[in-house]
Amino acid sequence: MKIVVTGAAGFIGSHLCERLLQNPEHTVIGIDSLVNERKIRLRNLIQLLEIDEPRFQFFPVDLLTADLQPLLDGADAVYHLAGVPGVRSSWGSQFRTYVENNILVTQRLLEACKGLKLKRFIYVSTSSVYGEKEGRITEDARTQPLSPYGVSKLAGEHLCRIYWQTEGVPAVILRYFTVYGPRQRPDMAFHKFIHQILKGDPVPVYGDGLQSRDFTYISDCVEATATALRADHIIGETINIGGHERASIQNILKLLEELTGKPVAISTLAPAKGEPRHTWADISKAQALLHYHPAVSLKSGLQREISDLKAFYKKELNS
Repeated sequence: MKIVVTGAAGFIGSHLCERLLQNPEHTVIGIDSLVNERKIRLRNLIQLLEIDEPRFQFFPVDLLTADLQPLLDGADAVYHLAGVPGVRSSWGSQFRTYVENNILVTQRLLEACKGLKLKRFIYVSTSSVYGEKEGRITEDARTQPLSPYGVSKLAGEHLCRIYWQTEGVPAVILRYFTVYGPRQRPDMAFHKFIHQILKGDPVPVYGDGLQSRDFTYISDCVEATATALRADHIIGETINIGGHERASIQNILKLLEELTGKPVAISTLAPAKGEPRHTWADISKAQALLHYHPAVSLKSGLQREISDLKAFYKKELNS
């Protein structure tokens, strides 16, 4: 099976490529523009690039301008993870970047896929499309994004549904809930927290730290995503991918203090605009359709991320 993965050099995309290549019947075409954090994104792919994996081809191109047909030629499936992430940076004039990379690119890719004999077009979305909700969130909850980022990802979902209904593109939408683990982006909370703690600097916390998230470890997230390639009766479905442990930011910092053996000082910032107070995924649909059962505990997952970041920042920390 020939599989195209956009955003292949990203945090989740790079793990997904490695997971897909565990099947000897798979070849993977990785696409990434490498526009942001080039050094980090190339590090994410180092295991595949350095061993010169013959079943993996990487193309550093911009999906907004690239000729997509040669990249999609003969593809059996497409995973669309490429896009601009981040709630706090999506306001103001920067929203143009979100429109181009989260909406226009998605429409351009779907347009290129119509007429192809794809078995799956898997679009990776986010819990940010839900907005503020109470309790466990099911997939049929009303979508009310609180940020321009959430709006841009929801627009991508709508495009997928339109191209499935009118053009037959076999779309599946996966909504991720706060994924963490090795290779997490530097702008993400756990990466920032751990980096600051290892340096002995204060940790920036927005608001009172009582906001909570449904945290999903990277290997659990990727396992569910890989399973969506062949699962039956999921075309046209929207599926939550969450974890099995929720925690507040205060709880996380106490756990990081325990795991690193370092005291945690907090720098309190104003509450972040555009972020829900709490998230909590109802994953019963993923359990039923994907046989999804997240296995990695929050404590174990954080320990693995700490180990990864100690290696990544080794020179800085030893200087």
